Amino acid sequence: MFVKVTTSGGHRYARLVESFRNEDGQPRQRTVATLGRIDERGGQLDALLGGLLRAKGRTAGDGDAPQVRFESALALGDVWALDALWHELGFDGLAAVFRRARFTNPVEHAIRVMVFNRLCDPDSKLGVLRWLRAVSMPGIDVDKLTHQQLLRSMDALMDHQAAVDDCVAALLRPLIDQDLSVVFYDLTTIRAEGLSQQEGDVRHFGMSKEGVIARQFMLGVVQTAEGMPIYHEVFDGNTAEAPTLQPTLRKVLSRYPHIRRLVVVADRGLLSLDNIDALSKLQAGSGRALEFILAVPGRRYGEFVHLLRPISEQAAQASEEDVAECEWQGHRLVVAHNPLQAAQQTQDRLSRIHALEQRAAQLAGKLDAQEAGKVQRGRKLSDSGAKARFFHEVSDAHLARIIKVDLKCDLFTYSIDEAALARAQIMDGKLMLVTNVQDMTAADVVRRYKSLADIERGFRVLKSEIEIAPVFHRLPERIKAHASICFMALILYRVMRERLKRAGSDLSPESALADLRRIQRHTVSIDNGAPIQGVSTIHPRQADVLAALSIKKPTYDAQMTLL
Repeated sequence: MFVKVTTSGGHRYARLVESFRNEDGQPRQRTVATLGRIDERGGQLDALLGGLLRAKGRTAGDGDAPQVRFESALALGDVWALDALWHELGFDGLAAVFRRARFTNPVEHAIRVMVFNRLCDPDSKLGVLRWLRAVSMPGIDVDKLTHQQLLRSMDALMDHQAAVDDCVAALLRPLIDQDLSVVFYDLTTIRAEGLSQQEGDVRHFGMSKEGVIARQFMLGVVQTAEGMPIYHEVFDGNTAEAPTLQPTLRKVLSRYPHIRRLVVVADRGLLSLDNIDALSKLQAGSGRALEFILAVPGRRYGEFVHLLRPISEQAAQASEEDVAECEWQGHRLVVAHNPLQAAQQTQDRLSRIHALEQRAAQLAGKLDAQEAGKVQRGRKLSDSGAKARFFHEVSDAHLARIIKVDLKCDLFTYSIDEAALARAQIMDGKLMLVTNVQDMTAADVVRRYKSLADIERGFRVLKSEIEIAPVFHRLPERIKAHASICFMALILYRVMRERLKRAGSDLSPESALADLRRIQRHTVSIDNGAPIQGVSTIHPRQADVLAALSIKKPTYDAQMTLL
């Protein structure tokens, strides 16, 4: 049976109709009952509907619209995408690590929540719990998570660091080219808060990358040429950069023995003769010697003047970047000369020298005027005072090797070291690289090194989007756990970035997550019935992001799409 609407005399009627077959087997319809006029309020049909509702134990509303109650919407799309990547990459294997360690609490769930928070809305560990109240985390009962569980999960992460590192390395191995892997190593400073002292504290005062004295620790990260982070380590905040290179690479080689050939690229602060000798003795899993491309720090350019002179004479004729090479201590020394940059550096230096010469003339003029008995405003100037002022100004301008202030002379005097000025001009616009790679052209060596700029952007992601700093943890193991969580977040970020780029999307991972965050989980109940959960309408832009990330659209078991 079914309800059929008919029109008669300008009115619309609802009839209960059934289908049947007559004696000849032909399908026919007959009216079982007339239910009443549809357009009549309070009539027979309304009375019938009211009776049916009462029979069901439900109350009829005053109007035709049902009573609908909405719960607060929860963000779903961003954590849904991250959860899909988490499982696809194999991070859920961490659960087995902690099960073998006989943890009763879901440590992997807590770690997953903290990693996702770094990418969605970075906050303190207490802030993570506040954030959870506004999101719909797939597959995790967030109501059972407490602040203490988050901290204890960080402790568990460090207690079983070796097993965790093995798990992360296993999921990263398929993403690394085993035939030729070019990796980049660099360190950055991470600011830490607090004045307390802890046993084994990694927080120390030192010069940060921003050029200020701060309490900090050092974070070393190894990344592939594609920007995929494959290893990290926390060092004390007052650690020199160069000694960290060799032990770090030993650990990378042991963790990824399937790599047949490894070329490491490192920045200026990591070049030392000890490092060169040690790196030359390291071997990849295939037994092939480790190869390297190391930048020469500017402070050491003076050691190469005799090699740079003939190269500079040749480069002086070039109108665009020129690349040359020579031999240095049994290795290739590749020199890139940028004439525009060289001209700019030379001009800037000459301008600073000219400004300092004018300043010296002012000081000398004031001394001469005082000696002649002229009265001037301000404090009286002495030759020793003039020397001290001028020397500090020369030092601040980084010209102490060129402008020589005679501090031993009784009178204020200085001189320009023309030979030092000529050496400085020879070094202008130069990039010097030491390498033992034999099958790359000099231009390829330079290009590989300049790719380090992309790796430095990875540090900016850690400090901006992931907000690794400032760190408010006091205990050394908690600080290391925080760095490990941020490292996992960086892996997810880089995977998202690579997939978006491969799909031709111009969105950054943070923009993609912001778009997906608008996909929400809704809970609604109709006429006091059982709550129905559903996902908001997925718009074309959001669908494109999900497609670019190779992630299925969010669904719910009892889906009800809400407009």
